[in-house]
Amino acid sequence: MLRMILLILSAAFSIGCGAQTAAQPKKHLLVLGQEKGYRHEAVSHAIATIERLGRETGSWTTTIRTDTEVLTKKKLEYNAKNLNDFDAVLFYTGGELEMNPEQKAALLSFVHDDAKGFIGVHSATITFTDWPEYGAMIGGYFDEHPWGTFDAPIVVEDANFPGMQQWPKSFVLKDEIYQIKDFSRSKVRVLMRLDAARLDLNNPRVHRKDLDFAVTWAKMYGKGRVYYSTLGHLEQNWDDPRIQKMYVEAIKWAMGLVDADVTPRPVTDQSGNTH
Repeated sequence: MLRMILLILSAAFSIGCGAQTAAQPKKHLLVLGQEKGYRHEAVSHAIATIERLGRETGSWTTTIRTDTEVLTKKKLEYNAKNLNDFDAVLFYTGGELEMNPEQKAALLSFVHDDAKGFIGVHSATITFTDWPEYGAMIGGYFDEHPWGTFDAPIVVEDANFPGMQQWPKSFVLKDEIYQIKDFSRSKVRVLMRLDAARLDLNNPRVHRKDLDFAVTWAKMYGKGRVYYSTLGHLEQNWDDPRIQKMYVEAIKWAMGLVDADVTPRPVTDQSGNTH
């Protein structure tokens, strides 16, 4: 009888272990936190939070790097990973990173041809400003932040996109919002924008004549998925459950774990009307 009980317990333990193994995340995220220009104090906490959220949600495992060696498709020494080992890359970066032509081509191909994901956080749009192909991939470049860090009036344009549901249709969040150049909503799906009617438009650093100040967007780049948000300058914002939820769902979307419509469209007001 005792032997029978032990066999049953052993079988149950084996099944449990098997289920646990099956539940392990299959996606792998590469997070790069290298800055060659202004150093953002939030980077360390941001990338640590992203790693933690991947484990807690069971959606992905994370490799964190502060160098660009891994951004290649060439075989590296020993057990070093390269782009072929990842499902998406996240940049919280700045300036001209140390990447040779092969690495740059590999990164673009990783997204465009391999149908992988790219997530850009905040200063990712002030990265590689002399590399037009990168700008075309991410959707635009930094063009100052006219209001600095301020209580930003934000409008959610697409409440149906993953990670947008927890936000009100309009809200105020203290953060540093970038003005973007080389950007057109005809090429991206804008998810959030500033409410221009509540901004100081007399600020001499306001350059966009169309007053289209996108905060967050998603787009296709070839076969791959690209997501960008200017939110995340302040370290404490990474403790905001709404920010955490937004980036969790963004990463899941970029990895193909969830789907969404990213068809570009005109400005959408709070009632869902376009104009």
